[in-house]
Amino acid sequence: MNQTKHLEEKRAQLRMGGGKQKIDAQHDKGKLTARERLEYFFDPGTFLELYTYMEHSSTDFGMERSKAYGDGVVTGFGLVGGRKVFAFAQDFTFMGGSLGEKHAEKIACLLEKAVKSAAPVVCLFDSGGARIQEGIRSLAGFAKIFRRNTQASGMIPQIAAVMGPCAGGSVYSPALTDFVFMVENTSQMFLTGPQVIATVTGEKISAQQLGGANTHTAVSGVAHAKYSGDRECLDGIKRLLAFLPSSTFEQAPCNYISQNIHTPCPELDDIVPDSPGKAYDMHRVIRLLADDGDFFELQEAYAKNIVTGFARIDGKPVGIVANQPRVLAGCMDIASSQKASRFIRTCDAFNIPLITLVDTPGFLPGSAQEYGGIIRHGSATLFAYSEATVPKITVVLRKAYGGAYIAMCSRELGADAVYAWPSAEIAVMGPEGAANIVFKDEIESAPDPDATRQEKIAQYKEQFANPYKAAASGYIDDVIAPRETRERIILALMMMQSKEPRHQAKKHGNIPL
Repeated sequence: MNQTKHLEEKRAQLRMGGGKQKIDAQHDKGKLTARERLEYFFDPGTFLELYTYMEHSSTDFGMERSKAYGDGVVTGFGLVGGRKVFAFAQDFTFMGGSLGEKHAEKIACLLEKAVKSAAPVVCLFDSGGARIQEGIRSLAGFAKIFRRNTQASGMIPQIAAVMGPCAGGSVYSPALTDFVFMVENTSQMFLTGPQVIATVTGEKISAQQLGGANTHTAVSGVAHAKYSGDRECLDGIKRLLAFLPSSTFEQAPCNYISQNIHTPCPELDDIVPDSPGKAYDMHRVIRLLADDGDFFELQEAYAKNIVTGFARIDGKPVGIVANQPRVLAGCMDIASSQKASRFIRTCDAFNIPLITLVDTPGFLPGSAQEYGGIIRHGSATLFAYSEATVPKITVVLRKAYGGAYIAMCSRELGADAVYAWPSAEIAVMGPEGAANIVFKDEIESAPDPDATRQEKIAQYKEQFANPYKAAASGYIDDVIAPRETRERIILALMMMQSKEPRHQAKKHGNIPL
């Protein structure tokens, strides 16, 4: 047989994966196949497949009769927006994308190659889990992947997209990556499936309720974003990659813009209400500060009292951490502390400056928070900011009280530049509570305690609940008009762009987890 013709036949067989019937079934569910996903994701004609013809060697349970080139996963690299990216896509059409020894070896080798090449890796999961027929070899394969994920962590960006089932031990690989995206209605993640739960506990729950995109973006916080379909999810990954460097050894890509940095933004002047008890939407502030109003929010539906995501300011990618006064008045709690801490460390790992926008009355009080370990989780935020060596710029918009003032990247926690709006209130606690403590005896002994209380509250506000006291003590660099905020951030980023991290000689810190 002509060798070229033989090769073409092999390639045709390769493209069919588990066969036409299985491909049609994948399409009927609204899902793309592994190869279709990679073809859509990479710049046209740039994908180079690796380990193409690997097959499993198992003969147990009749496995010698169930073989396909690639062993249920497609691996390789190509260009995305002209930048090198590695990727693998599990092929659900062959044995449900189950992970066996060779399947795992392909993924582990790809992760190792990505680290050596200092390039991001995108992981497309669509698998029923461990290949039971291969027994412990399958479990060992998972462990090999988890170790590679961990070794790559902080070295290169790892982005996971769960585009179908991801069950049992499989879930730990996406959980070890930097970002997790999901597809509505077709993807699920859970350690123990609905059937096992029903058998063991009697609880009746669907796969989507247990581990669907809505659950993991809004309830558990495992996933960072959800999308309506495969293509939309892959587009989201492309957008995210544009904010990230290829590795920790590089700076994030900068798109210079031609706007005059000294152009004020008067819309910011009217955002914070005159009443300190009235809410406003922090998203408005972020979009007015960002180039072209473009903000890529992460974990939008989880811990809504804090906002995290990427933007560009004067073309430079930055990470935004901001209290959201519309939810819990912007209080910090367990979930928001976890969300902020993880995002801060991600930005620091990949050299992305941090912009912190502060409006918080403190940590959320209550026994549920105390019993849940708010001390531990809140200290993780303190640790993350203190440890971060990237440029850190803080702007206090309104309330900055107590421990939450500290936790939101105060000067003493390592902020390189701290600004405050005239509406800022920086104090140990709110004026009402502070006046009741500081002036307790005077209020109780007064002929009219209520009138005296209001008088003392006003006195405390005048003396402490304003930015000028903090500025006089050197805790903030300047009190600025809101319209000047974007300009000040740009100049501060310029000032700190050559900032060099200084590490003490130690193995690593011990973050509270």
